[in-house]
Amino acid sequence: MIDMDNKLAAPGTLRLENPGRPLIDPQVYRDTIAGFGVSACVVTAQHNGLRLGRTVTSLLSLSLDPPSILVSIDSKSELAKMIGQANRFSFAILSETQSKVADAFAGTIDPSQRFDIGKWSTWPSGQPRLEGASVVMDCVVVGEMHTHSNILFAGGVADVATNTRLRPLIWHQRGYTTVHPIENSG
Repeated sequence: MIDMDNKLAAPGTLRLENPGRPLIDPQVYRDTIAGFGVSACVVTAQHNGLRLGRTVTSLLSLSLDPPSILVSIDSKSELAKMIGQANRFSFAILSETQSKVADAFAGTIDPSQRFDIGKWSTWPSGQPRLEGASVVMDCVVVGEMHTHSNILFAGGVADVATNTRLRPLIWHQRGYTTVHPIENSG
């Protein structure tokens, strides 16, 4: 648990210190980060015969050694609990044709029906694998860090498949777009 007054944090936590001045309103922050152009991704996990997943945009390439990514998952979610129990998760950067998958895993349909959208197979590890994505990764948890509201899972990339012919689905200004090559004017 974070103790903002004493600035103490348990190992494996990210200490969020009191900034000493007021921060912006959370809705203003939400409106501001809507301007970020980020890949629409789905994080999924399977454990004891159950599958869960969620659309995420909070991610980054963490390290080359070990090859790993970092994803942020709501700490109160069933998905965070499942990733912790399975010690694995699957990650997909959606292609421009997969907006229905993004919407489904963002919560527009019941969690029990999400895997009915898109074509799914299974990694050798048993984790869900989304077909037709730009990039899919099978990850093993190599670290985690707790914040006040989220868990940052570091996933060591155990297996990967990429399709460079597919353009990624981008979330920008609360809508979907994709990347387009810039024509050289010279």
